[in-house]
Amino acid sequence: MSYEEDDSVILHDEHSEYDGEEGTVTQVMETMFGDETYTVSFEDGQETGISEDSLEAAE
Repeated sequence: MSYEEDDSVILHDEHSEYDGEEGTVTQVMETMFGDETYTVSFEDGQETGISEDSLEAAE
């Protein structure tokens, strides 16, 4: 599933301080290989370069 800006998502990345937190997609970038990476904004910061498989749609 691909995400758009302003979508609410939950991050699943055990190496991130935002693991398990809900945030909002603020930017979608396409890599030179055609994959998309995301910037997600959280209450107290943001995480960049997140791959699609680390995100889950929030309800």
